[in-house]
Amino acid sequence: MLDKDLLSMVLSEALKRGGDFAEIYVEEKQSSSIYCEDNRIERVHSGREKGAGIRVVTRGNTAYVYTNDLSEPGLLKAAAVANHAARSNHTGTAPTIALSVKPAAYQLNFKRLPQDVSFEEKIEQVMAANQSARQVSKEIRQVTVGGGDNHKRILIANSAGELVEDERVRVRLIVNAVAARDNLVQTGYESAGGVMGWEILDQVSFADMARRAAELAVKMLDARPAPVGKMPVVMSCEAGGTMIHEACGHGLEADLVQKGLSVYRNKMGSLVASEKVSVIDDATLTGKYGTLCFDDEGISGQRTVLIDHGKLVSYMYDRLTALHDGVNSTGNGRRESYQHKPIPRMTNTFIAPGPDDAEEMIKSMPRGLLVKKMGGGQVNTTNGDFVFEVQEGYLIENGIIKFPVRGATLTGNGPQVLANIDRVGHDLGFSIGTCGKDGQGVPVADAQPTIRIKELTVGGIMSGDETSLPQIKRR
Repeated sequence: MLDKDLLSMVLSEALKRGGDFAEIYVEEKQSSSIYCEDNRIERVHSGREKGAGIRVVTRGNTAYVYTNDLSEPGLLKAAAVANHAARSNHTGTAPTIALSVKPAAYQLNFKRLPQDVSFEEKIEQVMAANQSARQVSKEIRQVTVGGGDNHKRILIANSAGELVEDERVRVRLIVNAVAARDNLVQTGYESAGGVMGWEILDQVSFADMARRAAELAVKMLDARPAPVGKMPVVMSCEAGGTMIHEACGHGLEADLVQKGLSVYRNKMGSLVASEKVSVIDDATLTGKYGTLCFDDEGISGQRTVLIDHGKLVSYMYDRLTALHDGVNSTGNGRRESYQHKPIPRMTNTFIAPGPDDAEEMIKSMPRGLLVKKMGGGQVNTTNGDFVFEVQEGYLIENGIIKFPVRGATLTGNGPQVLANIDRVGHDLGFSIGTCGKDGQGVPVADAQPTIRIKELTVGGIMSGDETSLPQIKRR
């Protein structure tokens, strides 16, 4: 993308007025997306973008400049702006930066790159999924089907002499089906995606995804109002890891901890969850949506144990927060694009599987709620309080799954919920999403086994109310 001599020159210019660390991040991205609504293709998008971001760090303060001009004059001008903004009083000679390539610890292989798959084939898949959903029932009123991909090539060089080149490909498929009967409206949602090309269709049937979304929407029309009150809750592995991501994961990102915005501040080495619970962030999982060879600072993707059998043992760090705490980066420095500076973010975050059987958890419950699919949610990282929608839930009575319920919400506190988990299954189910933080969105995956929470507050709708609760947030 850019040769070593130019990169070294830019880094030297960035440190000309002083500074502790300089970095250039270069990105070339090609993306496309197709959306079908009302039985026709409504949007087709294709684009290319390239640019560079230059960062200078001085005494913990960051100056960040980005540009679309990748010529030598353009990059040197951006570096000069960055070093001026860093406000260092240094007047000595600019350092000479010798760069050496940093090898990847593992390789990602892509079989069908996005640019090798025609729009005609992508449209055919989208339309077939749309038809599959609409064939489920006449009560299906609306179907939205989308397929998207992006292909990134990145280059990162820094004043520590590290040079990293990486290639990333992601594909994402989504289906949202809306069913209606009289004044009642319900939705079903399915998504799939990963760090892979369009070979994803060898693993996932887009048409089957659409059918499941439509079947869920129709099923929920017959659901009864959700129960209200405190009760045991079993969260199926099919629910994915939305709760662990929102109620726990963000609070373990080191920048929020250091700013005093996390309930997990000053808890290192303490029990913060049931001893049955271990939480892991792992960027090395093959094909998952948050998988990385390198993070966006050139640190190798890693498997980081955050909570080990209930004990807090690590936060998620980027370079700056790691320097602040005197530890090594965990490879969690991520950015949305070259226009953004890196901050600590999750990759693939999950509760580790345990020894328990999912069916036995349910059979041993006199009464409670089974959650099979989560909706949106909100969390206050400072105190850990959260509220989540339940998209698909069932009442449990005397160890038997009785009937579906609608309008359920889960309200609680992250650390308290982790402490109240008394059973952890040996299964594991993933969900995907785009995680938002500080105005940046990055792709993530999260997961959990089937777990049982001894007590959680379940909110619902009154039996006379025939409207669905609004979605708080779609990840």
